[in-house]
Amino acid sequence: MQTKPKRITTRTLRSMKEAGDKIAMLTAYDYSMAKMLDASGIEVLLVGDSASNVMAGHETTLPITLEQMIYHAQSVIRGINRCLVVVDLPFGTYQGDSHHALHSAIKIMKESEAHAVKMEGGSEIAESIERILSAGIPVMGHLGLTPQSIYKFGTYQVRAREEEEANKLLEDAKVLEELGCFALVLEKIPSALAKKVTESIAIPTIGIGAGPHVDGQVLVTHDMLGITKDFHPRFLRRYLDLHDLVEQAVWRYIEDVKNGDFPNESEQY
Repeated sequence: MQTKPKRITTRTLRSMKEAGDKIAMLTAYDYSMAKMLDASGIEVLLVGDSASNVMAGHETTLPITLEQMIYHAQSVIRGINRCLVVVDLPFGTYQGDSHHALHSAIKIMKESEAHAVKMEGGSEIAESIERILSAGIPVMGHLGLTPQSIYKFGTYQVRAREEEEANKLLEDAKVLEELGCFALVLEKIPSALAKKVTESIAIPTIGIGAGPHVDGQVLVTHDMLGITKDFHPRFLRRYLDLHDLVEQAVWRYIEDVKNGDFPNESEQY
């Protein structure tokens, strides 16, 4: 009799940090990819608002809606057996109004059956985080480069190089821990700062462009597999060139169709 795989929970991640075990996290937006990634042993899947970029073709993450995020999350949940699924609260669903934030988080949790939500920002969204946590919904924080604020920053360059911003980020990390966030994404900040933050808080840190001294790493799956071709940040390691492999396969298919080689005798009824 096949045993059911042990579920990854927020407590699992805390235990992994305490044991010094690194956490592996990737993005997923659909059933088929989620099923493959879960079966491969990934600990955390992020239904990221990066779906706005890689699935819908938008320039930024801002256009994606709460309903679209729920659709992607529902698809991912149906494909997994063991990993923790975290869903981004999209732009405009939690900033400035903690009651609206709670409504958005509850809607995601009830309609998608995901396990947690992720929110960008520090002390300025503390009230929203606190209200969501009070409802028993786990929250993952996100500091450093926060793509939902791209028009405020005006650039995707590394954040918190200057002392003032670095100090604020460190303080925000402590605030998020004190509020009750179970983990924290650190995006595109100096490695030394990420190390300092990781050593200063008890909750796990997940880095993307934050160096090796964090408790885990996350990448956008479409970038890591080479499905996207026009994104080349320093932190990205491509483990496959799937774009070219798919293109070659389609070329062969087109050629076989036009030559009458597909379908052959064994491929018909």
